Amino acid sequence: MNRDICIHTWPCSYYLEPEKRWIPGKLSLTSTLLKFLTDKNGELLVSFPLSSISEIKKESSHFIFSSITILEKDHIKHWFSSFQPSRNVVFNIIEHFWRELLLSYPGAEASSPQMTKGKELTGLMACSQKRLEDTAKVLHHQGEQFDNIMKGLDKIESDMDVADRLLTELESPSWWPFSTKLWKSPSETKPKESIPVSSSEPFGKSGVIIKIPAIITQNTELHPKPGKFTVLVSGLEISDSSSQLLHRFEREDVDDIKVHTPYEISIRQRFIGKPDTAYRLLSAKMPEIIRILEVQFSKKIEFLEDAMVFQSTRDSPPAEKGNAIWRAASGFIESVVHSGPSLKSGESSQIQLQMNEQVSEEEAQELRQILKKLKSIALETETELERQDEVLDGLTSSVERTTLTIDKQNRRMKKLL
Repeated sequence: MNRDICIHTWPCSYYLEPEKRWIPGKLSLTSTLLKFLTDKNGELLVSFPLSSISEIKKESSHFIFSSITILEKDHIKHWFSSFQPSRNVVFNIIEHFWRELLLSYPGAEASSPQMTKGKELTGLMACSQKRLEDTAKVLHHQGEQFDNIMKGLDKIESDMDVADRLLTELESPSWWPFSTKLWKSPSETKPKESIPVSSSEPFGKSGVIIKIPAIITQNTELHPKPGKFTVLVSGLEISDSSSQLLHRFEREDVDDIKVHTPYEISIRQRFIGKPDTAYRLLSAKMPEIIRILEVQFSKKIEFLEDAMVFQSTRDSPPAEKGNAIWRAASGFIESVVHSGPSLKSGESSQIQLQMNEQVSEEEAQELRQILKKLKSIALETETELERQDEVLDGLTSSVERTTLTIDKQNRRMKKLL
């Protein structure tokens, strides 16, 4: 995924210090940098990475209105004003992505120019491991739900057997109504009802999968506010910055999820006779959430045009992609750690120096450990998927069998009326 994809653009003015005047244009935010382009000729007037920012403040200039000032680490101060829709909205979004970048890479401000290839690879692999673990967690809870459904169907089939015996007695005039067996049958099967399916559901349905900070907009509000977005096994929760619950979407209540960009989604629940409940969420960590939502809401999620680049990175089959990554990464590590003996001494020393600059022995060892963990999780996920396929086959046949039994017993009951 291209990390320089534009997240948001706002019309505003930039104060050009040498000329002592405000210049109208547009301020654009990506996941890694801010840039300002003029309206007159589209010239890139200023651009700087988020990691170089030391302070973001709301201030008032001596010349015009309220402003946002951004101070870089080399003490260069930038003034932006005349924001649309409002200064607070722009400030909240920029501050969110700046803080999340610093939290994700705490040493970025000091070591970004010296970031080695090994550290970059380790960071990417660690993120991949976390995402795969989150997906495996969702898959595990989904398997628990399938198991609960199977228990429920087994109970229904047991109840159908009881109903069949009762109907048989009702259809036999020689036994009805003098037989006491008719009234004893329900009490004999009553102990089987003491194991409700719902008793095991809270353990598998209330678990928190992931919680992230987000900028939240409800319905058609023009002023997004900071808050939190939580993905549960049973649904989705949206809270404000003080962790007060704003809304909870149960899993079956979500009608559609639209991915506008890799960092922005909208969730909607439709109603008849009253306005829909809709939230728009913007977050630096949204790519992690989208991968989980794809598993939970595979038939309800829709990628819009600007998000197609994000989706295309996962178009290849998971098994093929996983094997390719495993082979490529393993080969790369081996090539870095073990230099080829057949090279000439000059070439060997030059290549060895270049490799040492990229990946150290310690970094290579850490990468090996992450790759082993990834392979282990992938194999466990494959086993769980195969098990769930078998459970789904059993569910299909059990549902068909139960449906036929219910239809048959309905016809028998109609004859008795």
